[in-house]
Amino acid sequence: MSRIGKQPITIPSGVTVSVSNDNVVTVKGPKGELKETLDRDIKVEVSEGKLTVTRPTDQIRHRALHGLYRALLNNLVKGVTDGYKKELELVGVGFKASNSGNTLDLSLGYSHNIILEVPKELKVTTVTEKGKNPIVTLEGSDKQLIGQVAAKLRSLRKPEPYKGKGVKFVGEVLRRKAGKSAGK
Repeated sequence: MSRIGKQPITIPSGVTVSVSNDNVVTVKGPKGELKETLDRDIKVEVSEGKLTVTRPTDQIRHRALHGLYRALLNNLVKGVTDGYKKELELVGVGFKASNSGNTLDLSLGYSHNIILEVPKELKVTTVTEKGKNPIVTLEGSDKQLIGQVAAKLRSLRKPEPYKGKGVKFVGEVLRRKAGKSAGK
């Protein structure tokens, strides 16, 4: 058995889980509603406040999907109860971030500002304090969507290994290089 797949998911109060005939799991909670389409072989059962994922055989494919779908369903339940949050830090002289609604305006050292439309499912906030790097915060219930948008923001200017300038996650440790050594 898959160590992750066989663990049941406890459903907190205020969260409803429903499974349709075509294997679409819908999770509703205080932070919204999320859906996940499962493989036709994987079965999901809801009973006594617990969600269990089962597989039909011990084939390699079924074993792989067992743990995967259990983890995805756990992310849905956690997302609609607590939600997810990612923070990105803009390291560099003159780097700025501002937002109006879900439109993010970034100044990352290019000749022009980058204007990015964040999906409406996410909430974006920017903080700029004097003497500190600007921070962009993404909040929402969909872990996959937050990760995708955060990766897109980071790819606009990846941190470079010499000075560490660029867009990085808060708490991310960068591997730094020494650079050129001075002459005689």
